[in-house]
Amino acid sequence: MHPILIRIGPISIPTYGFMVALGVALGLWFLYVQSKKQGLDASGIVDAGFYTILVSLVGAKLILFLGNLSYYMHYPGELLSLARSGGVFQGGLVFGIAFALWYFRKRRLPTWKVADNIGPALALGHGFGRIGCFMAGCCYGRVCDLPLGVRFQSQYAHDLTGIPLGEALHPVQLYEAVFNFLNFFILFLILRRKKFDGQIFSLYLMFYSLIRIFTEFFRGDHPEKAFLVKGSSPFLSLSFPQVFCLVGIFAGLFLYFFLKKKSA
Repeated sequence: MHPILIRIGPISIPTYGFMVALGVALGLWFLYVQSKKQGLDASGIVDAGFYTILVSLVGAKLILFLGNLSYYMHYPGELLSLARSGGVFQGGLVFGIAFALWYFRKRRLPTWKVADNIGPALALGHGFGRIGCFMAGCCYGRVCDLPLGVRFQSQYAHDLTGIPLGEALHPVQLYEAVFNFLNFFILFLILRRKKFDGQIFSLYLMFYSLIRIFTEFFRGDHPEKAFLVKGSSPFLSLSFPQVFCLVGIFAGLFLYFFLKKKSA
């Protein structure tokens, strides 16, 4: 689509990187505003959010590397491509949650109260990140027979991500962006009326997992090894990201009822 946002001589700004940076900035801004409204240490929480993002990026790339270990062993020169890739979101989420729990405890921040602000911030930032994916041509969809199919023409995007050119594909990146923005608005509305600390973050885990399970059916960039079950159609298949999301749903449900019972 439009992988390079601005090019001035030898200097270029990738659209994907710009959209990710915009999503991070808006997510941190939301986190700061909500924390301040709730009388929390807004500056300290934003610092925690920034460090968590860095750890999440490392975790996402580490899981991507481990999932394609044999490829990188055969082509060690491709290790540099990890710097350009977004990584595996679920890996980043697990690493980020683990680090955040440790950091909040160390800094004596109210863990689940802060986490309730982080949930909508994650959904907001992720929505912009998926728009960046669409513009770069990564995380592309499978062949689409419906009128909403999109055709990519950028040779640069094809060389970078392997996306098929000239074929009508599901704009799965935009599907996920729209659902993430919807997730943000729903969580934000519930945040203002929440019943217990941890409620919003638990819902985020469940809602995002459901979103990802649905959009995975329309992905076209997964290799064969990315599937636990490969059926005769995408809707009869089960990818490993969907398995992780099923775990995320159960984790969210457990956390929701555990924290609800604890608050009562």
